[in-house]
Amino acid sequence: MEIYRILRTFKWQMLLRLLLIPLFTMSASGTKTEDGACQRHVSDCVAAAKDQARYDHYRIYNVQFDNVEQIELFQKLEEQSDSLTFIGHAREIGQKLSILVAAHRVADFADLLQTYKLQHRVLTYNFQEKIDRNMREVLPEDVDVDKYDWQHFFHLKTINGWMEHMAAKHPDRLSVLDMGSSTQGNPIKGIKLGSNPENKAIFIESGIHAREWIAPATATYIINELLNSKDKQVQNLAKNYNWFVFPCVNPDGYKYTFEHDRMWRKNRQLFGTCRGVDLNRNYPDHWNSTGSSSDPTRYDYAGPSAGSELETKRLIDFIRNNVAKEQIKTYISLHSYSQMLMFPYGYTKEHVSNYDDLQEFGKKAAAAIKAESGRDYVSGNLYETIYPSSGGSMDWAHAEAGIPIAYTFELRGPPDSQDLFILPAVEIQPTASEAFTAIRTIVEAAAEKGYYK
Repeated sequence: MEIYRILRTFKWQMLLRLLLIPLFTMSASGTKTEDGACQRHVSDCVAAAKDQARYDHYRIYNVQFDNVEQIELFQKLEEQSDSLTFIGHAREIGQKLSILVAAHRVADFADLLQTYKLQHRVLTYNFQEKIDRNMREVLPEDVDVDKYDWQHFFHLKTINGWMEHMAAKHPDRLSVLDMGSSTQGNPIKGIKLGSNPENKAIFIESGIHAREWIAPATATYIINELLNSKDKQVQNLAKNYNWFVFPCVNPDGYKYTFEHDRMWRKNRQLFGTCRGVDLNRNYPDHWNSTGSSSDPTRYDYAGPSAGSELETKRLIDFIRNNVAKEQIKTYISLHSYSQMLMFPYGYTKEHVSNYDDLQEFGKKAAAAIKAESGRDYVSGNLYETIYPSSGGSMDWAHAEAGIPIAYTFELRGPPDSQDLFILPAVEIQPTASEAFTAIRTIVEAAAEKGYYK
């Protein structure tokens, strides 16, 4: 009887194994929809890296500073804690600031808010859920580039492959450019659309901050519109101007957000025990004078010296070699988030010589976005609109390269976004359309003022 009982138990164990193994296999491999989008947290669309940062039960708080004591407290808090991710810096009374708080610090942080009577809201209770959703919106790296769209996010390799594909389809209009390799050897690729030597040129860079996925998606949308739009005004823009568009000028960081840490911002340069320079603080224009850090562990580390990073040098060399030859008159830098259209300067309240024009063009662009989608965008110089910062690509392009029309766009969502930089894929097309509408408006307004003569 004992032997019979053992055999019966063994049979049940084997049956359970046969039933469960396929389930575990399905869970590990992931499932996909017909378009290839991932439906599981772990899938071959975004490989389950062995060393992947997670943000389970991290919260996003939006706090308001009502007095100097609170501001000074949070300035110290930012310096002392690596468990809090500040989206900006505590600066002034009335300011609202979003902070990503690690799960193990939630109790301490909540106590701090209560003790010092800070007004606040909890925007998100589990940030990892947003990241998991976002990763399910990524198509596989080896997806057929014919399936490239603006309802999903794409790997660096896919973006570069798509540009090559479009150049092959439109050899008379489009050519692929390579600025050179990044710190880790990835190509910094872009396109030139148009070949009329008489045309003035517009330069667009995006993806300088790795986690801002909406920026490269917007850049490729703009390329596609310039190539394929049936709108006569867009066709005229494509015909009457030459366009340089580089979707991802920080390829190492962008790759890292897919493979290891969705919230990574900097490049991947090594500094002893830590990595990364904020490339948008590394340009040689009033470098590291305000709104940046000399500490390699900080998210806004300006680098060991002005223009130290290979990615920075690549872009500077490209602009210097082409600004006169190609008659580059407009420079657009795409970022997220906060819904702002900003112009120089970032390091000072001092106004640029064409401040009134840039303010006028920015306000027209914001009004055009409002008419299109109902979204509110704010326009102004960077210092007064978002926060002081130095060493940015836009300031350098305007002041050092002499490009008169220069803007930094902060795309969706709003300043108190619950998503931070993890914008859902459903927002790609409307966000990119808003950005292109703003660029069109600025270019047309600048043309009326004679900037492209």
